[in-house]
Amino acid sequence: MSKLLVIPSIDIKDGRTVRVVQGIPELHCNDYGNDPVEMAMIWRTENAKFLHIVDFDHSQLHSTKNYEIVKEICQSVVIPVEFGGGISSFDEAQEAMDLGVTRLVIGSLAYTNPIEFDKIIKQFGSSRLSAAIDIINNKVAIHGRREIIDLTPLEYAKRLEDVGIKRVVVTDVSKNGMLQGANIALSKLIAENTNLKVTHSGGVTRREDLFELDLLTNIGIDSVIIGRALYENKFACQKIWRLAESGIF
Repeated sequence: MSKLLVIPSIDIKDGRTVRVVQGIPELHCNDYGNDPVEMAMIWRTENAKFLHIVDFDHSQLHSTKNYEIVKEICQSVVIPVEFGGGISSFDEAQEAMDLGVTRLVIGSLAYTNPIEFDKIIKQFGSSRLSAAIDIINNKVAIHGRREIIDLTPLEYAKRLEDVGIKRVVVTDVSKNGMLQGANIALSKLIAENTNLKVTHSGGVTRREDLFELDLLTNIGIDSVIIGRALYENKFACQKIWRLAESGIF
């Protein structure tokens, strides 16, 4: 039986761990601690098997001021680290990979510059890449979720599959960080109608959400990114990892 991989998210801005609600980092939240490296080590101690890192300074300003932190995270834990943060060129992809990350999440670039995106795929291989599909009102959002393009999530997923992508991170922005339930139907739609591996992101709040996702591993939804619900103790973390490893929730 397939096992659902539960991936904690560490969102970084100005060198600090921040809370993200509907794609917007909240700077004045002290609940999550100030040190992303310490947070990564806590999740590793809790027995997490994979980490998802988002660099909002790079995403918004193309600043690399958090890169030493990301590099330290990669060196401090012995588990794979996935990184996203507005990668907009081949050179930026190479620079991020040089930090020691296992997998890059590519967003807008996949749509706005397919030639550069193809170079990244050829250089690193599809196993080290995920494409982000951010959704607002059943349309794909790009450029930090500020621009809507005239493609449904499924249409965009099929386009990504056609150019060689094997995995997508699917996020309903309206659910992101809201603790109001997950749009699992959206991830299911993409998994059922493509051969893509799907990482679900956004809105997972209850044990029942994990039960539902776990039942869908057979169609390709093999992992879930969780942020706010973990930080605000909606789940007992050690228990999550043990249940995930056993293949049940």
